[in-house]
Amino acid sequence: MRFSLAPRTSEFYSLFGKAGVNALEAARLVERRFREHPNSGVTQEQVKAVETEGDTITRDLVVLLNTQYVTPFDREDIYLLATEIDDVVDYLEEASDLLGLYGVEMPTRHAVEQCGVIVKACEQLAFACDNLRGMRGVQDALVELKRLEDEGDRVLRDALAALFRGERIDPLIVIRWKDIYEALERALDACETAANVVANIVVKNA
Repeated sequence: MRFSLAPRTSEFYSLFGKAGVNALEAARLVERRFREHPNSGVTQEQVKAVETEGDTITRDLVVLLNTQYVTPFDREDIYLLATEIDDVVDYLEEASDLLGLYGVEMPTRHAVEQCGVIVKACEQLAFACDNLRGMRGVQDALVELKRLEDEGDRVLRDALAALFRGERIDPLIVIRWKDIYEALERALDACETAANVVANIVVKNA
């Protein structure tokens, strides 16, 4: 690949905006899939399609990064932000897939609550990604995202405690839900990591 000297910085902002919107769409689909399971109007194929679209956006960002001499901010931050947003969608797709793979009959209250927190976090992340150019309002979004990540930690602790509290609970059920809870938690952690990258970008470009 050859570097291009003609600046195409606006394309980076456009692609990050698309990546944020795609992550939010994935979060909303997965939240609905969990909430309505087992009779959800959202299929795993729909979730997978959004995950595939996220892969395409990430690939476009990496190709653009590798062919542009001039970038709007540090190359390392561009790559990290692209891959972390991609991870958010990947982990959401994984959690959604486990519903069918494990033959889950009914969702737990905690899983639905986790999904709700992730949707709110992705709303803040999408806002931050869409406003990278001017940075307006980004700091407030990052603060709120951090608060949501703390809330997600609380929900996860409560979920795991409830799993192990039942004396006669099937060990296989414990294993299944522990895997699902942790996949959802990884999605939320990836949101926070992406927010930290955005925070670094804000500081470096202040």
